[in-house]
Amino acid sequence: MRKVPATVITGFLGAGKTTLVRHLMENNQGRRIALIVNEFGDVGVDGDLLASCGVAGCQEDDIIELANGCLCCTVADEFLPTMQALLDRPNPPDHILIETSGLALPKPLVKAFHWPEIRTRVTVDGVLAVVDGAAVAAGRFADTPEMMAQPGHDNPLEEVFEDQLACADMVLLNKTDLLDGGALDATHAELSAKLRPGVRVIRTSRSAIDPIVALGLSAAAEDDLAQRPSHHDTEDGHDHDDFESFAVSLPEVADPAALEAKLITVIAAHDILRLKGFLAVSGKPARHVVQAVGTRIERWFDRPWKGDEQRQSRLVVIGEKGLDRAAIETAILA
Repeated sequence: MRKVPATVITGFLGAGKTTLVRHLMENNQGRRIALIVNEFGDVGVDGDLLASCGVAGCQEDDIIELANGCLCCTVADEFLPTMQALLDRPNPPDHILIETSGLALPKPLVKAFHWPEIRTRVTVDGVLAVVDGAAVAAGRFADTPEMMAQPGHDNPLEEVFEDQLACADMVLLNKTDLLDGGALDATHAELSAKLRPGVRVIRTSRSAIDPIVALGLSAAAEDDLAQRPSHHDTEDGHDHDDFESFAVSLPEVADPAALEAKLITVIAAHDILRLKGFLAVSGKPARHVVQAVGTRIERWFDRPWKGDEQRQSRLVVIGEKGLDRAAIETAILA
């Protein structure tokens, strides 16, 4: 019996994973694609965006959201039952996309494909790691001399980033439009030096890649785990004690541009890694999306508010442990 191929999409916060998923679903070439999306935080922004994408053939029940967790930590409780339910459908999917949270380690998830319940029915076609080229070029994941001088130093951002690269079968060097030629070449070389032999780096803007290139790698990654080293291989488990997340509720927003300027100041002052959510804008019938990676912010109206939907503004804040929640909420609401 032919195994259903599954593609694991990994990458740090804001790298462009959801954009890649949407691109692959929009260009599904007639295949029935199911999606499992996982987020770090108690508000499912990415799953909501994908569920309302309007892609032909993309039904709402083909998108399964596992929020407020991490697939690499909740494999038995959440992921395996979800996979079994998909595979047991009368019309199972032709391909499964699994978008992990930006803080997830892909290797424990790939290990789960050895579980007896699914190992004869599904295979990991490939692990795609999406990389924010501008963040790498800016040194977001690198150790500074000050950090290295600290006793017992570790860099949780670097560890997660390197673990994601180490498990990859293909790396998408994304957001190339934000880099000039010299910086792009240097970032490409830096990434290539961290990868296993034979892993390709593909340069992309807005995660646009031909599905023929991204899907159909036939990597069978679950059978190749020994060649995918991880910082966490010697640990019994994995947690996210280095990171935290919370949601901020806002009243209707009169001026999104003024709020954006305020958010840039707050993000910089508190070193927020990721901020995303939805706004209800006064006098506007459509929902307004906010997506921030560091101080880079994008905003757009994505769809009208539904008739039975509460118009509300909520932003998810993600950063390293120790965020001053009270100060951040006060500054955003001021």
